[in-house]
Amino acid sequence: MNKVLIAEDDKELRQLFQQVLLKNGFFVKGVSNGIEALAEIEKDSFDVIISDVMMPEMDGFTLIRELREAGNNIPILIITAKDAFNDMYLGFHSGTDDYMVKPININEMVLRVNALIRRAQMFSENKQTIGSTVLERDSFTVLHNGEKIVLPQKEFLLLYKMASYPNKIFTRRQLMDDIWGYDSESDEHTVEVHVGKLRERFRDSTDFKIVTMRGVGYKVVKL
Repeated sequence: MNKVLIAEDDKELRQLFQQVLLKNGFFVKGVSNGIEALAEIEKDSFDVIISDVMMPEMDGFTLIRELREAGNNIPILIITAKDAFNDMYLGFHSGTDDYMVKPININEMVLRVNALIRRAQMFSENKQTIGSTVLERDSFTVLHNGEKIVLPQKEFLLLYKMASYPNKIFTRRQLMDDIWGYDSESDEHTVEVHVGKLRERFRDSTDFKIVTMRGVGYKVVKL
């Protein structure tokens, strides 16, 4: 049974989320802020976190940063009343995996939770498929149009990360930190160079394309 942790200070909303997820076969634990969420994560493992942004004690963005800085890659779905682009940018920059704006469709929330779990499982299996293209992480190999292509490590990891989460926006800083490391002396222009090389390699792909989100970063889109 997949386990979901909900961090939401609105008690009625938290209970609604819990009821819906329980009916859909999840084990659910609810807390009212980020500090309580971290305490639960220390005691137990969860497959997905659903978090509000505006919470007492510790907000959702801080919770995400705490987890990512600790190396915890659990999928996180942010649900918030904030709908400005800057808030969305901050959410993805902090390391969230998905984003919904209140009022939400609770059935859509369940679909998104299931999708996040599937993506996390695929990533842990060291193989990712997007259309007919197969990425094998153990060998940095891409099977594309019947041809096996061995990519340089950084190019492969960059493509693999984005392909694992189609349509998710990754900031340049996020990709730099995740692929090159926080202490890398390279700058964000390095990401642009590697994205350019990937676009050239797969310019004829009918499975996916890498889209630039101006002023934010990149995402892989399935065709």
